[in-house]
Amino acid sequence: MDKNYYDMIYKRKSFRRYKSNIKISENDLTLIHEKISGLIPLIDNIKTDYTIVNVEETTAKRGDYCILIYSEDKEGYLLNVGYMFEQLDLYLASINIGVCWYGMGKTVEKDKKGLKYVIMMTIGKALDDEFRKDYKKAKRKDIKDTWEGEHKWIGDIAKYAPSACNSQPWRVKEENNIISVYRLKNVKCIIPIIKIPFYNSIDMGIYLLILEQVFSANNIDFKRKIINEDITDKVKIAEYAIDMN
Repeated sequence: MDKNYYDMIYKRKSFRRYKSNIKISENDLTLIHEKISGLIPLIDNIKTDYTIVNVEETTAKRGDYCILIYSEDKEGYLLNVGYMFEQLDLYLASINIGVCWYGMGKTVEKDKKGLKYVIMMTIGKALDDEFRKDYKKAKRKDIKDTWEGEHKWIGDIAKYAPSACNSQPWRVKEENNIISVYRLKNVKCIIPIIKIPFYNSIDMGIYLLILEQVFSANNIDFKRKIINEDITDKVKIAEYAIDMN
């Protein structure tokens, strides 16, 4: 996986508006297509696809283009979409293209080659100074509220993963070098209750990608196990066996 991803955790942000008048070029689009073709899936046997359309072809109100993401509807497909396309989010920050995971956007293209529409990402060219300068100013929960265990510094970086309406549904328990990752069910945010599991499942895929970037950048060996276990107020998403060397 691209080593530049880790540094972009600190730079990226969700773009609600663009100050600059520069536009995404044909060369930029070529780079985007090339990057998407090499995205690494979380779950190997789930088919995904995408289309890039002008923003005017959707209900989105920002950026130059929208990346429409499609997937086979199988167990773990939302996690997989989040994990794969967060790689793109981080890459685009490295070439000064701003991104917003745009959950409530609508498009007329509801399926592609038998795959169903999942979510869109709006993208637009940005100047370097439009990206985040001090990541610690981003609004995130105190780590003591989301991470239980010894190595809280890992979670203190991973918590800067984006999530729908900044809902931050991840909860982590670390014990005996096993990191268990959960999705909290009773998240309080402005998303309609019926849609929270859908969007927060994508968020959890994003979080796993960011978490693994922290592991890799700090030479922490890990073995991942994807889990789908319902536990009262949480859903267990994954376990990581880690080796701190």
